[in-house]
Amino acid sequence: MAQARVKFLVSAVLVAGAVGYLMATGVKETGVYFLTPTELADRVAADPSFRNVGVKLGARVVHGSIRRDVATQTITFEVTDGKHTFPVVYRGLAPDTFTDDVDVVVEGRLAPDGTFHATTLLAKCGSRYESVPKA
Repeated sequence: MAQARVKFLVSAVLVAGAVGYLMATGVKETGVYFLTPTELADRVAADPSFRNVGVKLGARVVHGSIRRDVATQTITFEVTDGKHTFPVVYRGLAPDTFTDDVDVVVEGRLAPDGTFHATTLLAKCGSRYESVPKA
């Protein structure tokens, strides 16, 4: 009886260890940092290899910086958090709410030339989700 209990406990520990290992490696491979432009600049300054890491960058579109190339469906613009600014290149269709001065989240990688190459572009629209002002 005691021997069966020991076997069960050893098996349970091995299964729990295997599941924990798989979860940890899965999160590490698919996890993405969410940073501001200042945090991204600081990380790259501390570790230049951080340019090859997938990042979600939350910032505001700089007024007047949006340029669209309809033929290639490429949009270039700049994002800032007030301290650091990064040029962004995105290829694809932008959300309807994507305009100047809107908060965006772009997902992608920072190129060696300092340009952020986005694979995903999300634009926030706070006015649609604010409560109605009281009269």
